[in-house]
Amino acid sequence: MFPVKLEKLLLPLGIVAIGAIALYAYNSAVAAPLPKGFPAPTEEGKIEVKRYPAYRAATVRYTGDLSMATFRAFNPLFRHISDNEISMTSPVETRYPTSTLDPDNTDTNGEAWVSFLYRDTDIYPKEIAENIEVEDIPPMTVVSLGLRGSYDYSSYQENIKKLYNWLGENPQYAVVGQPRRFFYDSPFVPETFKRSEIQIPIDKIEETEETQKTPENDP
Repeated sequence: MFPVKLEKLLLPLGIVAIGAIALYAYNSAVAAPLPKGFPAPTEEGKIEVKRYPAYRAATVRYTGDLSMATFRAFNPLFRHISDNEISMTSPVETRYPTSTLDPDNTDTNGEAWVSFLYRDTDIYPKEIAENIEVEDIPPMTVVSLGLRGSYDYSSYQENIKKLYNWLGENPQYAVVGQPRRFFYDSPFVPETFKRSEIQIPIDKIEETEETQKTPENDP
């Protein structure tokens, strides 16, 4: 009977231990700092134009089912920052093909770039594995949609349409880069509370000499 009693004793202790680990991971994810100079995450359901400073990132290039991009790239990126003793930041960035901006595009295969962002542009790793590329990303302006909930790729497909429609209503902006998604929380955070953003790099279209003419100045 002793093994049975011991098992009954260890079972709740194991549950408590798992809960403690999950809580620690959750708190760590929430506490992870943004890269230097980054604006706060966009509120859920809000669309806004934001400006980002230059930043440095460790990137894995992935080809295949886009719904698996972030999952497949996470481990090599985590090894990279662990081996180089680089602190974890939030968010994780995934850049998708520009073809995913097309609301009629149903192809879920393609090439994506998944990145861990360094806290500061002064940080540089001591060792870089063959599947890791260190990138310096220039400053950019984006239109951003704040989300809360599932990190599934279907969520990206559904919500990128909202930014596509926003661009149609704001023709003064042009797309100048790949759409991306920022993932702010770890897998241990309950799905309902997970924060993310979908963003499209944009630039304001310069008015031409023709559009700047007023009736008074017309010949």
